[in-house]
Amino acid sequence: MTDASTMWVDDVLADLDRTGPVPLYFQVSSALEAAIRSGRIPAGARLENEIAIGQRLGLSRPTVRRAIQELVDKGLLVRRRGIGTQVVQGQVTRQVELTSLYEDLKNAQHEPGTRVLTHETRPAEAGVAEHLSIPVGTDIVYLRRQRLTDGIAVALLENYLPPEFGDITTEQLETRGLYQILRARGVTIRIANQKIGARRAHGDESELLGIDKGGPVLTMERVAFDASGRAVEFGHHCYRPDMYSFETTLVAK
Repeated sequence: MTDASTMWVDDVLADLDRTGPVPLYFQVSSALEAAIRSGRIPAGARLENEIAIGQRLGLSRPTVRRAIQELVDKGLLVRRRGIGTQVVQGQVTRQVELTSLYEDLKNAQHEPGTRVLTHETRPAEAGVAEHLSIPVGTDIVYLRRQRLTDGIAVALLENYLPPEFGDITTEQLETRGLYQILRARGVTIRIANQKIGARRAHGDESELLGIDKGGPVLTMERVAFDASGRAVEFGHHCYRPDMYSFETTLVAK
């Protein structure tokens, strides 16, 4: 390693066959993939830049770039602006079920993290009031959080809650999932209306998700109801499409 977070890959790529029929980019990609999947290159490790790898190992930059892109496309590597190329544990695939992202990451053996960007009480605007079935102007709790998996930002979460949840603390939000917090307060979430879509990133989303300015994001909007039919949460979230996907099972009638 060159420092605590950047990893040399010389040993991993020591056995390249430079005269055989297998393209060098494919050999580089395959060797790196095997090292990542075996844990030899651990999740969170940062690779050197393409120029440095190529110069030290006698490979052209296009060869290294194509090899790296193969692993980015597979969800094993992610390019982060200002940081470089970093190893992840693979794309997060989320079942379309009534669970929280925090729980899904835990169940998939990822390590979730949270940065609370906004935690405040504000008057409900018309759209939010309609979703929560409350009068316009009613004080509601507004949350905006950056969700990370294995240290890499994967989603931005915006949630609106009825005023009785105003005593939820920032510390709770940083260490637990929102649905965990609600269940601990005796809230039983029974049903939700959910819409999945896509759009271009806007505002500070590109920076917070580490993607190109105006790049595509997946979106999810959800209104969750408790056992009595009362709306207890309205959220709209956006996700990095190269690190996240939704999965559902369809049954013919």
